[in-house]
Amino acid sequence: MEVYKNQKKQFYVDNYSIAHLFSFHVEMEVHEYGRDEWIIQEGMRPHYLFYVLEGKAKIYVTHQNGKVSLINFINEDEYIGEMELLNDVYYTKGIQATTKTICFAIPYHRYRNQLLDDNKFLRELTKFLSLKATFMAAKYSQSLAFPLENRLADFILQTADEGLYKEKHVTVCDYLGVSYRHLLHVLTQFSEKQFLQKEGRNYRIIQPQSLHELAGALRNG
Repeated sequence: MEVYKNQKKQFYVDNYSIAHLFSFHVEMEVHEYGRDEWIIQEGMRPHYLFYVLEGKAKIYVTHQNGKVSLINFINEDEYIGEMELLNDVYYTKGIQATTKTICFAIPYHRYRNQLLDDNKFLRELTKFLSLKATFMAAKYSQSLAFPLENRLADFILQTADEGLYKEKHVTVCDYLGVSYRHLLHVLTQFSEKQFLQKEGRNYRIIQPQSLHELAGALRNG
């Protein structure tokens, strides 16, 4: 993790300002996380409220039987750590960067009480949480309504880094609720149609537009 300083920090403060979300001045840090770096370790309360400026991240949880599941994604203009801000007792999920990820970081120890008393911020946070809940409900309904081809195309586009898809098959099967055999069958189809090209254990996206068309059915459905 890198904490930006001086001009590097000022560039994001000037060009990605989120001052409109608050009714008071907030002095924010700017953090950069590399691919696969943990932004928050599971079970450990974060010290910051994050707001994602660039990049993507994944949310993981470990079940009582030791199985680790991918449960959701975090994209640009979304918060990380909002549940810990709102709840004194909350089991923190693991947040891992999928690509290089740059965030504003607001220290809890300095601003927590002010944030919780700021009606303007809380209204914006409520909107974010309601959209998040709606998305999770839609994701469940999509698993019943759409074939794997559409859902996998969307998943590949969400997780690829610079056109390279690297996710483990077992993680994908668990997240999408499909069998290993079914997943391999659709990946083979994508390769035969030249949407993807296999590179070792990974896949290079060759026809992103074709994947976007498949994924678009989820958003329009």
